[in-house]
Formats: sequence, C-alpha cells, structure tokens
Amino acid sequence: MCGIAGIVSHNPSNINVPALKKMADTIAYRGPDGEGFWINDEHTVGFAHRRLSIIDLSAEASQPMHFSPPEQPQRYTIIYNGEIYNYLEIREELFSRGYQFRNRCDTEVILAAYDCYKEDCLQYLDGMFAFAIWDEKEQTLFMARDRFGEKPFFYWYNEHKGFYFASEMKALWAAGIEKQVDEQALLYYLALGFTQFANEKEKTFYSNIKTIPPAHYIQWNIRHSSFKAVKYWDIDNRVQKDLGEAETLEKFRSLFFTSVKRRLRSDVLTGTSLSGGLDSSSIVSVINNIITTADYKSFSAVFPGYEKDESAYINEMATTFGLDDYRVAPTAEDFMNGFDTLCYHHEQPFGSAGVYTQYAVCRLAKQHDTKVLLDGQGADEILAGYSKYLHWYLQELISSGKFAAFSKEKTALQRNSQQLNWNYKNYISAYTPALTASLLEKRTYKNLKNNTELNAGFIQANNDINKVYKPEVHQLNDILYFDTMVMGLEELLRNADRNAMAHGIELRLPFLSHELVEFIFSLPVKYKIQQGYTKWILRESVKYIIPASIVWRKDKVGFEPPQKMWMNQPALTERIREAKQHLSIAGILKKEVADTRTRSTDAYHRKNFDWRYLVAANLLKKA
Repeated sequence: MCGIAGIVSHNPSNINVPALKKMADTIAYRGPDGEGFWINDEHTVGFAHRRLSIIDLSAEASQPMHFSPPEQPQRYTIIYNGEIYNYLEIREELFSRGYQFRNRCDTEVILAAYDCYKEDCLQYLDGMFAFAIWDEKEQTLFMARDRFGEKPFFYWYNEHKGFYFASEMKALWAAGIEKQVDEQALLYYLALGFTQFANEKEKTFYSNIKTIPPAHYIQWNIRHSSFKAVKYWDIDNRVQKDLGEAETLEKFRSLFFTSVKRRLRSDVLTGTSLSGGLDSSSIVSVINNIITTADYKSFSAVFPGYEKDESAYINEMATTFGLDDYRVAPTAEDFMNGFDTLCYHHEQPFGSAGVYTQYAVCRLAKQHDTKVLLDGQGADEILAGYSKYLHWYLQELISSGKFAAFSKEKTALQRNSQQLNWNYKNYISAYTPALTASLLEKRTYKNLKNNTELNAGFIQANNDINKVYKPEVHQLNDILYFDTMVMGLEELLRNADRNAMAHGIELRLPFLSHELVEFIFSLPVKYKIQQGYTKWILRESVKYIIPASIVWRKDKVGFEPPQKMWMNQPALTERIREAKQHLSIAGILKKEVADTRTRSTDAYHRKNFDWRYLVAANLLKKA
C-alpha cells in the first residue's frame, strides 16, 4: 500500500528528480516509510514512489522495483499501490515455470506475472491495486486498476508536456497542472448528490483530470504512439443452476473464509473496524476462528445518546470474542476542527458526515500502531443489504410468476419492518417486462430538471438530462450490478481509500474477493433475500458463530453519525451560511436560497442540500 506518481514525456527537461519528488511529497502520508525515484536512460519516463511497508519490510522490497528476465537486463520497472492477497499462490505457480525471486513481497510477483502473461496477468490477481509498469524493450507503459476501484489512479495528458499520473490529484497540481472544476460535475453533485458518472467512468470532478475506471487497463506504446484502454473484467449476473442450499452455503463459507484468511497476510499489526452490524461482525467472527493473538485489535465509532448508536452491539461482540476493542466518539466540534483537512484529503465531493466517522476510526487505528484494517464494505451491494433492494426483489418474484412466493415474502417483510407498506395490486399493475426507465432514473430526471435553487445561468440542466444513465432492470441482480459496477460502490471505496491513507492505514475488504462476488451474482435471488431478511446467505453462514441479536438484526446503520444534530450546532450552522453566501457570490446559488436558514438533515437523506453546499464551497475556494 503506497502512493505513486510518474511522468512520461518526449521532452527530457520535463522529467527530473526534483519534479518527481515534489509530486511524491504531496502524498507522503500514503507512504510514510520511505521514498524512491527512477528515471530511464533516455529521460522519457520518470517514476516516484512513497512506501507503506506491509509485506516484506526489507529494503529489497522498495520501489520503484526492477525485474530482469534472462538476458534482458532491467527490462521492467514498476510503481505500485495496493496488495495482491494471493501473491503466494501466484508466486508458487511462476516458480514452477522457472521464475526466480529476490524478495518476499507481492510487487515482484506482479512483475514476473506480467512478463509471463502480459496483460492477462490481471486475471490472476486477487487484490486491490493501481500500478504502472514500464517495458524498456517494447517502450510500453502498462497501467491497470483493480476490479472494483479500491485503489485510485489519476492522469493528465498534454501533447507538449507529456503524461502525468498519480494516486491523488494533488500530486498533479503540485506538478503545475491547473485545477479546473467541471461545471457539469458540480451541478450533478449540488442538485442530485452524484459524485460518479455512469456514462463517463473516466471523468472526475475536475475537467482536465481523468481516472482509469475500475477493471480497466491502459496500454501505451510510446514508440508507435498507440494508446488503448481495455476493460479486462466484468460480472456475469445471469442466474446459474442452483447447487442446492447445503452445497451453496458450504461454497459461500469456503470462499468467504479464504478471502478473510488471505487478507490477514501481513508483516505488521492487523485489526478490523467494528460497527456492530452484520458485515463487520461476520469478519471478526471469521478472524477469531483463524487466529488468536493478543496483538489483534478492533476499532469502533460510538455516539452516546444518539438513537443510532451501536455501542450495545459492539459490546456484545467484544464480550463474545474477548476483543481488545478501542473506541472513538466523534463530536460536532471534532468534525468542525477536522473539516478542512478532511476535504483536503478527499479532493472531490463526498455525500455526508459519515465519511468523517470512518476517518476518525482510521486515525484511532494509527494511534494504536495498527497499519492494516479489515472492513465490511461491499457486502450491501453484492448481497442486497439495503432496504431499497426489497422493491426489486418483490418485482422479480412477480415478473417470474412466483405469486405465492411474493405473497409469503411480502408478509415476512411487513413483519420485519414497520416502514414497509407493500401493495400487491400496485406491483402487478406497475410491472412491465423490460423496465428501461427505473423509478430511480425518473426521479433523477425530475430532480435535475426541477431544481430551483441553482441559478438559471449556471448550467442548462435540460441539456444534461440525456446524459443521465438509464439502467435496464429486469431482476434484482441488475440493480445490484448497477450499484456494484456502475454507480454506488466506487464512491464508497474512494472515500475509504482517502480516509485510510490519510493516516497511513491499509484497508482490506474481504467481501470484494472477485471469486466470492462472481459466485454471489450467479446465485438465484432467494440466497440474497429470504424469509423477510436481506443478505440471507451471509446470515445463514455465520449464525452459529456470532450472537443471534446481530445475525438477525433488522435495522441497517453502519458508522452513521448524528449529522442532523451536528448541523444544528451554531458553529457549523454559521459555516454552512458562509458556504451558501460564497456559492451565491460565485453565481451558483440563487441569493434567496443563500439567505435561508440551515436545513439540517440526517447523513443519508436524499435532500442533503445544505451539506453539499458546505462541501462544494470548501472545494471551490481552493480551486
């Protein structure tokens, strides 16, 4: 886990160690354990690296790292951010093919795999990564990003200056690249809360900076000026044959346990975040079935007196497993004091104060010398954990003619949640075989077109409506695919990377093993939602090893802070007022909106407008 930066240019004067060091210094917190620089003999390629030592702490594992096949001295050079969890298995296979290794780290394994398989090496990697490999012989730069976008990769290109890339955009700004806020991106965030772009996955909040989309690689041959971007992996969400309940549960457990076990590979202290919910508790239970060590710690955020405080569940898990659990209780004052720093690390807009909760947990882990944290992100998207998925689940039952199952599940859902008020006849009459326009999409159109708070001269919203993504939803898997691979999960992973790396923490996500995800998407819908419960297969798989009160929890919280109460605090209310005034002066908000009092909202409220104004104003002041 590290920070990377690089320059590729036909003008040798653009590539020098001081320029590379300036880029690397801005992201030094991503790799506080060392730095390294390399420039090729022709001065056309320069790499910079900040190291966070996790596996093989020796100097032999430092980067930039070189790899030389027989009779080809120093052919490959890599800078890499991430972890390959199955590197030992890949290393063993490559060793059988005659490859030799000089160290114990996963970086050298990537280089050998690239020499052996070229771009197909990505198919073998179970992990999170963003890397660049220079092939001196072929004069080719190969850049790749992991399947779900856990690790970031940003770039800027100018035919005269060259190609600049880095883990974070501030490294590009340090190289003299201008900050240019994308007006369409700003509109989408302020009006809709969107921070991703389903139709333009390479797009960022800044018009002149792009990102490699998840599950993509870029291959650039400098000699022939050939440039291609390729999507190397996708999820097949077509339902396959049901293996039967017993075999399905056994395979799920095997894949999940393997994923957790691989993500415990480390030469430094490892712990886990613990919210008290099903996902993090499941990871804790598996860890405690694999290892027993006094050094293992868990880290939690609590909010005493808040209705969504999860202290009781955290206490139950800590008692059950004898955890060495450390806790932080973020306050409105803590948030205010850390807000500017939080925005600095994130660089792009974020949706709620929930981001700060995770940031505080990662800071707590650093204070207790824990460099690696396992976390439960991704489970809700792949296992249908959010209540919004219930609509699509019932719709699928109707569309497939399973009316008895629909009636049974509707009753179970109503029993499990007082918030649900399903109407059988309405679902029958509303359903059409091919929903080319989902309820979500229709609401998006309406909100974008009818937003009355933005100045009319800011952007012609009507012209942008056709660019909004239109998902086709025939079954539950379709909306899960949308949230996992198109728009939703990537934002959470981006936030997680920034929250963790701000403190030099590596965050590992067991639910995002691609083998586990592929298996889950192949299953019939009943394994995701059943008997009125979401994430049914996970609950069934861990029901004997964690407390029943957590296995069968009906509410969904997960590190949610009391944002509404925080926004009512005078200091934060004043900060929001100043933010709206700033946006009004900039011609973005109508003056009458800027003069209205603060509308405090919960963290995940759909109309979180004043929160967005607060974040946007901070980012724009520094643009």
